[in-house]
Amino acid sequence: MNGDGAPRQVGDVTTVSAGTGGTDGTDGTDGADEAGKTVGTDGAGRTDGPGSAEGSDRASATAPQATPPAPVTPSPAAGSARTKLERGRGALGPALELVHTGRAPTRAVLTAELGVTRATAGAVAAELEALGLIRVDSRPGGAGGTQGRPSHRLSVDENGPVALAAQVHSDGFRAALVGLGGRIVATAPGRVPVSADPAQVLGAVVEAGAALLAQTGRRCIGAGLAVPSAVAEPEGTALNPLHLAWPAGSPVRAIFADCVKEAGIDGPALTGNDVNLAALAEHRHGAGRSAQHLLCVATGHRGVGGALVLDGRLHSGSSGLALEVGHLTVNPEGRACHCGSRGCLDVEADPLAFLTAAGRTPGPEVSLLQQARDLLREESADPGVRAATEELIDRLGLGLAGLVNILNPDRIILGGLHRELLYADPERLRAVVADRSLWGRSGGVPILPCTLDHNSLVGAAELAWQPVLDDPLGTLGAAA
Repeated sequence: MNGDGAPRQVGDVTTVSAGTGGTDGTDGTDGADEAGKTVGTDGAGRTDGPGSAEGSDRASATAPQATPPAPVTPSPAAGSARTKLERGRGALGPALELVHTGRAPTRAVLTAELGVTRATAGAVAAELEALGLIRVDSRPGGAGGTQGRPSHRLSVDENGPVALAAQVHSDGFRAALVGLGGRIVATAPGRVPVSADPAQVLGAVVEAGAALLAQTGRRCIGAGLAVPSAVAEPEGTALNPLHLAWPAGSPVRAIFADCVKEAGIDGPALTGNDVNLAALAEHRHGAGRSAQHLLCVATGHRGVGGALVLDGRLHSGSSGLALEVGHLTVNPEGRACHCGSRGCLDVEADPLAFLTAAGRTPGPEVSLLQQARDLLREESADPGVRAATEELIDRLGLGLAGLVNILNPDRIILGGLHRELLYADPERLRAVVADRSLWGRSGGVPILPCTLDHNSLVGAAELAWQPVLDDPLGTLGAAA
């Protein structure tokens, strides 16, 4: 939930202003002493004992009827305890997201970020640890110069639950198990022909994920799928999977959910565009951290995609179809595009375009993306490869300049082959963007490489983790 009580959406990043108490960088013993008093472990705030509601019901059924007692006015202390209880439980989700994204490495920082007392922060951390989501380390973890006792360190539980993440691309698929913090626990690639039947490859990737779960014995909280297509909302259909053989409008979310259910995997099964999910992962765990207006552009195995994260929320447009940047025209006389136009970024700056411009014929041994990367890294001095590199950098820079003029981002991150192009000649790319964009001339926009391996997979896992981040006790406590 958002702070105003509205349901949170995938891509929200909770920002909680610092409050009073617990901001001195130390942890007092009152946090540990009151942990059990502020947050219960049964999910409902019940107490088992003579004062419980169940005990009262039994007593009224057996005792003789008497004159009803006068109403009892709750004491201020009782009201305070209930307030602490509600505040602590309401802070579980924001607290988990702070640890998940690395923004609360200690209990003192958690206290300050949540704006609660040290006692409440300690109780919240203890509850999340009891759910098997984080670890609380009481050994010294404060920074040098910190006054008082160093704060307890917080980290995700490396042996905790995982999400099943799946990605389908033109050369096959990859399955992975991803824990909190965006940490990939296990992964399995698969190279299979992607036929016109989405159920075939989706069944294969879920089967691979189920095998990883069986091997590791991990508890799974849900599944997420990344596909190289715009995903229309709310139906979850692949609107136009140009680089796959699937029919337009394939109900990939429903098919994926059926495969997950048939494999006996519990939890939600969700689907999103691969570059959107890469941007979400990079914003939470990688090169996009702290950006308020983050533009991500990437080329994977085929084509070019884009995504925008605004104030911590993934911008998907009115129906999930925003930021189809691959169909910006960057060369009016260029290659014919699958969309029916000509000279789109999609066919002017992807791996196949690079191999073709360099005079290389793609082979079947490895993916187009890997072939393009290997050529750029190993034969960069070759005149043909160098000319192809400059051509693609110029095309990419022209597209980025147009996006900068329209979106005015505060950071651009590049993934896939575009990351390699940035490494190859960063000054050329930045110069093209600056020369062609109004905002670039006024000071430039930082252009950085994506830093996460398999960021679309990590982003797919974020889809599955979102319900847990919203309500840890409600999703995991009830199922425990």
